[in-house]
Amino acid sequence: MLEIILCSLVTVLPDYLYRRYAQGKRLGREITLFSVWYELRFGLITCLMLTVALITMIFYFHPSTTSATLYYRTVPIVPEVAGRVAAVNIELSAAVKQGDVLFRLDSAKQDAALLTAKRKIAEVDAAMLAAQADIMKAEGQLQEAKGSLQQAQDELDTKTELQRRSPGMVPQRDIEKLSVAVAGRRGSLDAVTASKQSAMVRVSALLPAEKASAEAALAEAQVDLDKTFIRAGVDGRVEQFGLRPGDIVNPMIRSAGVLIPEGAGRRALAAGFGQIEAQVMKVGMVAEATCISKPWTIIPMVVTSVQDYIAAGQFRGGEQLIEAQNTVRPGTILVFMEPIYKGGLEGVTPGSSCIANAYTSNHDLISSGKVGAFKSFALHVVDATGVVHAILLRIQALLLPIKTLVLSGH
Repeated sequence: MLEIILCSLVTVLPDYLYRRYAQGKRLGREITLFSVWYELRFGLITCLMLTVALITMIFYFHPSTTSATLYYRTVPIVPEVAGRVAAVNIELSAAVKQGDVLFRLDSAKQDAALLTAKRKIAEVDAAMLAAQADIMKAEGQLQEAKGSLQQAQDELDTKTELQRRSPGMVPQRDIEKLSVAVAGRRGSLDAVTASKQSAMVRVSALLPAEKASAEAALAEAQVDLDKTFIRAGVDGRVEQFGLRPGDIVNPMIRSAGVLIPEGAGRRALAAGFGQIEAQVMKVGMVAEATCISKPWTIIPMVVTSVQDYIAAGQFRGGEQLIEAQNTVRPGTILVFMEPIYKGGLEGVTPGSSCIANAYTSNHDLISSGKVGAFKSFALHVVDATGVVHAILLRIQALLLPIKTLVLSGH
């Protein structure tokens, strides 16, 4: 309607003024309700053509959409293990901080595993003390074996020297007995040395490895115990949380509730524009939006991101070929817009439906001097027509509460 009024001011109105004052035709006489088409046919046709061209230009260069929403992602409250709820620490719609315990599962099994792991470490520590005592004992036995070997070796050397100097003075049988005794005591020395080395290996390698395994088992048991405490991953608010002590929770069946992160849905507005406007939508475009949860308010925004892909064309590999006719509705260009001023989205409920306009600006191109006079004038016209869409958005913002509360059947 606004476009028709503007176009009629430069088409129908001049045609009427020409008929009335130049040709002397009077309203109600020559120009009647039945002769309007014939008398003002040139103005009406020109008005219609200009209106269609103006509407096309406005909607192409200054696109608008009613598919704009403050999307936000929630965090499902899902335990890592299944179990019976032992205690619940929060109520429905409670504000939580990161790390707060939401609820706790029964942990009897995990407590027992943790205690067993601690006992195992204590056993390894006791075995370490015993092994160190075995080393000290082996050192004493080693000294004793060395002394016995040295004594037997000295006695053998003495009697062997006497036998060499005075043959027959020492019985040969005694020398043989001493040789056997030296060999036996040398074997005892080797056995004690091996026993000491075995004890040292236990202290330096075997028992530390067992302790490391026990500590790993303790850490694993502690992790399993910690999994029974379900904590908030981020600051936010818990919704749809109705657990009570005694309930059985299973991560494979359903979540225990929903955690809405603090500030979710308050950073950017996601809007879907028509595919025909893909060549117009650019990062940095000025935009405006009005949301149903904050009526009668225009929020200045700027386009920060334009998705290069249309979601309607996405497919998953499967057993059947894609049938193009199944995509009935054409997809849209997803555009992200953020408020120009800090706190611009305050008061807008996350998930609210909005109406958004984006405006093409050719100011930089015009001021660069790289375009001719005619094209510069055309670009000025394109930029100026954005005012019409801005007016339409404000009319929509004004009528949105009335349309919602009165005309929608409330």
